[in-house]
Amino acid sequence: MSTIAIIGGTGYTGTNLATEAVARGHRVTSFSRNPPAEAVGGVDYQHGTSSEAVRVVGGTDAVIATLSPRGDSLGTLQDTYRALAAAAIDAGSRLLVVGGYSSLRPAEGQPRFVEGELDERFAAEAQEMDAIRGWLVDNAPEGLNWTFVSPAGAYGAWAAGERTGSYRLGGEVALYDADGKSEISGPDFAVALIDEIEQPAHEREHISVAY
Repeated sequence: MSTIAIIGGTGYTGTNLATEAVARGHRVTSFSRNPPAEAVGGVDYQHGTSSEAVRVVGGTDAVIATLSPRGDSLGTLQDTYRALAAAAIDAGSRLLVVGGYSSLRPAEGQPRFVEGELDERFAAEAQEMDAIRGWLVDNAPEGLNWTFVSPAGAYGAWAAGERTGSYRLGGEVALYDADGKSEISGPDFAVALIDEIEQPAHEREHISVAY
């Protein structure tokens, strides 16, 4: 059994992660600005601003950061995640960062999606998350055990799906199924991350999850 802190634990990704982790017997603390619309039984819910998230890192085995640079968080997430990284090092905890599909490449050697034309509604968010990926890959402190995880292209509350327990892991090149679709349900994305915590196999790597 691990002790897991989920930063942004009341959002779509965080709620699925909390549900999966508790079901497997892990101790889970959720940190978010607001209480959940519907609490997951067995989760310790803590609340505060993003800058206060470091307070739940001590005593954990893993921290999963699921925040998005939206609204008044835009432009601040890099500082928040660097503080979480420092706290994770002090705690001897692993840091998993949930990023975006835009940080992936369409094929080996091709530019990342974020380097091309993006919908202006989401461009700033995608660029900030990819900057966090770049910092982890190029400049993360030596003592930080990190993994940056990109979901498939069709991922989110608008494409919730069901838990099948199946998924594929890839690297920084996007995964597609036989029909050319890049999809993963919220519950199965959570399965992949909790599996990675239970059986670490991609430390200090950028990985992707899809069917």
